[in-house]
Amino acid sequence: MEIVRIEQFYPAPRMRLVKITTDDGLVGWGESTLEGRPQSTCAAVDEMAGYLVGRDPLRIEHHWQQIYRSAFFRGGAIYMSALSGIDQALWDIAGKFHGVPVHALLGGAVRDRIRVYAHWGITSMDAATLDAAHQRLEMLQQRGGYKAFKSGPAGPWRGHEPPVVIDAFVKCAFTMREWVGDEVELAFDFHGKMTPALAVEVCHELRGMRPMFVEEPVPQENVPALKEVASKVPFPIATGERLLTRWDFREVFERQAAAYIQPDPSHVGGISELKKVANMAEVYYTQIMPHCAIGPVALSAALQVDAAVPNFLVQEQIDQGLGGGILQEDWQVTDGHIELPTRPGLGFEINEEAVVRQCEYREELGGEFLHTADGSVADW
Repeated sequence: MEIVRIEQFYPAPRMRLVKITTDDGLVGWGESTLEGRPQSTCAAVDEMAGYLVGRDPLRIEHHWQQIYRSAFFRGGAIYMSALSGIDQALWDIAGKFHGVPVHALLGGAVRDRIRVYAHWGITSMDAATLDAAHQRLEMLQQRGGYKAFKSGPAGPWRGHEPPVVIDAFVKCAFTMREWVGDEVELAFDFHGKMTPALAVEVCHELRGMRPMFVEEPVPQENVPALKEVASKVPFPIATGERLLTRWDFREVFERQAAAYIQPDPSHVGGISELKKVANMAEVYYTQIMPHCAIGPVALSAALQVDAAVPNFLVQEQIDQGLGGGILQEDWQVTDGHIELPTRPGLGFEINEEAVVRQCEYREELGGEFLHTADGSVADW
């Protein structure tokens, strides 16, 4: 069996898909989405296709090593996202070839279902925002019985903010706790837009409502700064969506700078690398919560690893990640969990008619052109 064709599709915002076809008709799907970089990753996939076409798709580890190590300048978000999509598609083919879900090839399932959390929050106390938040919460609880949600402080934040800004966010957070009670877990994503001092200050204001975790309180480049925050905050700190490969995670583990890590299946290096990062984390008693704020192929890939590693805690999941018309059958959330995937490969059948629709690019992150009041560039 050999690879005969690699194609790419852009059917929706925050969703770039890779399709690998073999000479015996097996097809594998992967997701190479890199938010805010719609063309760069596609070019990288095309480059990698030049190596892969004509080769055995089942030599997954060999191809990962060849693609990663043959580039003298290794890694980077663009290159690793492209490799991630290809890796996922190769695992999809392998599962279909052997007639088993991918998690069976990773050592087998260690759990019967996979816990997920949804995006929901209150970003303002005005009547319209509260009404919309109430409606979404009601919808999520009725549809999936979620027991965990994630939100975060809205808009740009400077190196420090006056009490009115901090208090407004804190009031929203405590209102969320009042609405859902103590049986539901709440997390907050700071998006790496605070200084260590400000992050610590805000986290101490949140301590009374006992968050599940705070994500990326500071930017990911400086692990000692993350450790400083974690050492001064009385609840778990998480990071990792912008860390690529085991080598990026090494210092986080060695410094015990985060309680939870969030490698993304479409950025970290695919299923192959996500599993290795998770195994590495286990040694440090660190739980994994794979990041996944893109499409359903990436979520499907994450679910396979979630099923097979003992130190999994919870899986991020956005609305379109359940299917969004791209899958023939959406993933179903019941009592805050997705049942263990049982179909061969990544566990889904693609809706080819939906995939071939080409989406026009629009700002995907909400912060590609974000500035503070003085006109300086802000982190989103």
